[in-house]
Amino acid sequence: MTTAEIVLLAGGIMTALAVLFGVVLVVVSNAFAVKKDERAEKVEKLLANSNCGGCGYAGCAQFAAALVKGEAQLSDCKATPAANKQQIADLLGGGEAGEDLVAVVHCNGGNGCYNKYAYQGYGSCAACELLAGGVKACPVGCIGKNSCADVCAYGAIEVRDGGYAVADKQKCIACGACVANCPKKIIELIPRRAAVYIACSNHGKGKEVTELCARGCIGCGLCAKNCPAGAIAMQGALPAIDYSKCVGCKKCVAVCPRKCIREM
Repeated sequence: MTTAEIVLLAGGIMTALAVLFGVVLVVVSNAFAVKKDERAEKVEKLLANSNCGGCGYAGCAQFAAALVKGEAQLSDCKATPAANKQQIADLLGGGEAGEDLVAVVHCNGGNGCYNKYAYQGYGSCAACELLAGGVKACPVGCIGKNSCADVCAYGAIEVRDGGYAVADKQKCIACGACVANCPKKIIELIPRRAAVYIACSNHGKGKEVTELCARGCIGCGLCAKNCPAGAIAMQGALPAIDYSKCVGCKKCVAVCPRKCIREM
């Protein structure tokens, strides 16, 4: 054989082997491929896609995959609108989607709550709480050192001039980061449709509260007595709102002598 014929033969053999290996790779990859559930992609598109991590997963794609596998609960996601959740529930076989939520801070003491000492340390609520439970005389008073605001990726919560944190209903996506990072556990997710919320967390009686805070609830019960829908009940000395009954009339706001029932 001539040199040219040898080169052509070698080239032909190499080409044939390449084709053979390619076919083998395709067959093997198809045989061992991990079958993707098409529902996961549809679910991901319906999620908020904020990748906030509030559900406990790294992102919405991972959460969607876990939902489809039955390893997560739809209620774990607070950021996705209720309408989208209902579509997801229907796609995955039914269930209740819940309702849209928003964060509120159950305290408006701030500068009206007396300080136990002059704090000079690192400016975070968690750091401040390490020293005698925080600077505030009220054991459940907002420390006001921006821990909630610092973890909010959406700029939805801020510490106002009054010294207490407030959530912005329009910016909040209900990811729950502020709830998880408040050392006093006074931030809660409530229905977005709510008209009012209780801006105090102290269950103490009137005299006890007034000795600690100029803005705290004194447990007078006027809000409960004047609620035409029976949506407010006293739990000890602190009112609680049943949002399934509340009609948003805001009479409780008008009669509260301490102005610790706030409008949304």
